[in-house]
Amino acid sequence: MRVRKLLFTPGPLTTSETVKQAMLEDVGSRDHEFVNAVKEIGSELMRIGHISKEEGYECVIMQGSGTFGIESVVSSVIKKNDTLLVLVNGAYGERIVKMAVIHQLNHQVLRFEEDEIVTPEASLKYLQAHPEITHVACIHSETTTGLFNPIAEIGAVCRKQNAVFIVDAMSSFGGIELDIKESQIDFLVSSSNKCIEGVPGFAFVLCKNAELAKAKGQARSLSLDLYDQWKGLETNGQFRFTPPTLSIMAFRQALKELEAEGGVSAREKRYRTNKMVLDKGMKELGFSQYLNKEIQGYIITSFLYPDNPHFNFDRFYNKLNDRGFVIYPGKLSKANAFRIGNIGQIFPDDVSALIVAIREVLAEEKISLTVTA
Repeated sequence: MRVRKLLFTPGPLTTSETVKQAMLEDVGSRDHEFVNAVKEIGSELMRIGHISKEEGYECVIMQGSGTFGIESVVSSVIKKNDTLLVLVNGAYGERIVKMAVIHQLNHQVLRFEEDEIVTPEASLKYLQAHPEITHVACIHSETTTGLFNPIAEIGAVCRKQNAVFIVDAMSSFGGIELDIKESQIDFLVSSSNKCIEGVPGFAFVLCKNAELAKAKGQARSLSLDLYDQWKGLETNGQFRFTPPTLSIMAFRQALKELEAEGGVSAREKRYRTNKMVLDKGMKELGFSQYLNKEIQGYIITSFLYPDNPHFNFDRFYNKLNDRGFVIYPGKLSKANAFRIGNIGQIFPDDVSALIVAIREVLAEEKISLTVTA
């Protein structure tokens, strides 16, 4: 019998049966129901971000993964004479740097260690020393390690220095209360298969209309042209190229389920509870976390490989997978680690079941860990 698997990853995530069922009926890209679904999604995403059209904000849906959305922004809004500063403390910040290189953008990089947050103080000092910088990009939840960067404070620095602020909120939007306007964010990017618990297929950009308008005619890509994508949707509700129709219908259902759960605050509470159960269970088993507790977020956690000659991550991963629990390899540059996510359609009892499975695998592998106080 096929084992139902739970995804303890940063995305794609475990989804509800009703979200999956929303994809069972084909829908055309010009169907009235689909066009209305796109409009509903845009309005609801802005509401979640505490912004609105009346306040001068827009929502742009872009086909593809979250990385497509980030590249759409980076390649569309940075003009020839602009300079982008990328604040980096993990692999996803480095990915934005790579985009800047490929698109031949004027850019600079301010790097921090991957076990340290991006600080507003260092950001301000750098911007004051480099007045040529016009745009700043930062990751909110850096899933390389699981830390949260203080984007509201960084946003305040960007506003003080008149820099446009671009935020990758891929694995945080919808799972943490976030006020885009108060955080001084000009472009926020996230995707369908993260905390809102939809399926992969598209990214979305929540942005200031005034900044979006400046991107007209500036794109370095046809399919990733952020302004033209918005203009097409705004004019007749149509995507320029084939949209991910079923992913969008699933996402509309996922938004309804987010609201039924009690909104972002309720989902944040569930994710935080998942994290508490995970931390307690893993500590009791003898695992250590990579990050200091002060900067560790509750979206995903990096656990260090145990100092035991019998531990083999591939065997560990496969045995958990066989039991129906899918974890994530590590992505650290300074240590060997694996990651466990707390988001998606998983609950504290599911996390407890994962802990039981890990205990069984450790026993099978004859791995005994020292439990610290």
